[in-house]
Order: sequence, then C-alpha cells, then structure tokens
Amino acid sequence: MKNGNLFIISAPSGTGKTTILKRVIAELKNIVFSVSHTTRSPRLGEEKDVDYFFVDKSTFVTMQEQGLFLEWAEVHGNLYGTCSNTVQAITEQGIDIILDIDVQGARQLMDKLNNKGVFVFISPPSLHELEKRLVNRGTESDSVIATRLNNAHDEMKSLEYYDYVIVNDRVDQAIDELKSIIIAERSRKRRGISGEPLNLDI
Repeated sequence: MKNGNLFIISAPSGTGKTTILKRVIAELKNIVFSVSHTTRSPRLGEEKDVDYFFVDKSTFVTMQEQGLFLEWAEVHGNLYGTCSNTVQAITEQGIDIILDIDVQGARQLMDKLNNKGVFVFISPPSLHELEKRLVNRGTESDSVIATRLNNAHDEMKSLEYYDYVIVNDRVDQAIDELKSIIIAERSRKRRGISGEPLNLDI
C-alpha cells in the first residue's frame, strides 16, 4: 500500500481556510484532518479533541522538549504543534492527511520533509477584503484584528515557497481548486481519485 500524502495548508487568519478544509474532507474519501495541539482557548463552536487538542502551556512545552512534534510554532501569543506519531500512523495506512499550519511551521516542514509534502497557501483576494471578513466575524478586538492584518501582510510574502496558491474569492471555487490539487497529487503517486492504489495489469 502506498503511503498517503501530506497536504500542508497555510492561510492568514480570516481567509476562510476552516470552511474550505471541512468541505474538502467531507467531499473526498481517504483524507483526514490532522488535529493539532494548542495552548489557546477554544473559540465558539470549536470542539475539544476534534478541532484541536487544547492543552496548557506546561504540557505543550513538555511535549516539545520530548521531541513529540513534527513542527511547532508560536502564533499570536499561543503555541501550536503537530504530533509526529499521529501523522505517521495515518499516512502509513495509505490515507492522506491535511495539516493546517501557519507559515512558520510550514517553513520548518519544507526543510524536514525533503519534498514529501504538498504545500498550499490560501490567500484572501486582498488585505482590505480580509479586514472586512475579520470585522464581520466579530470574535476579535480592534487591536487583535490589526495584529492579524500585520501578520497576514508578512505571511503573504512567503507565497513563493508554496507549491500551489488558491485565492479564496469565491468559496465554492476555492474548494474545487483544493480538491483538484489533491486528486492531481494522488495521480502522481499512481492512486485513483478516491485515494486507492492503481492496480494496473501491465
């Protein structure tokens, strides 16, 4: 059985990444979401151990010191990390996995994975449009929104390092684009649309 792909997805906060990823995972077979550890508090509607493993800072630091994270980063004052063993166990079953990782963590993985990961950046149509989305979301203060916009400006400077860039102007189109990327990468590994290995009688 061929190993599954690692799809590393980055996007500025408020770009619509979560909506896109949930739809893609629901509409494609043999692909799952990598649940990260974080020290931040749950947002409204987020489920423990489904959206994130919510842990305190001391627990996170202990895990980091033990080398349990494939990557980790501090974002907006909170710590985020991806557990190595979980990712390995899933891909060894031939299942693709999506890692929702910020630019810092993605750059770590670009160095570690030696071209074994597929890196996708989801961009807002513009910083002005991103500001509107963050304001309409109504979950952050003006100062937090300003910080997120500054970070978005810096994050978008890393576009050149990604394999693919999707502009989320229309969410349905962005979903179709990401699905197309996943299917194309499966074909590169001689796997079918649903992720199954091709058994060709040749």
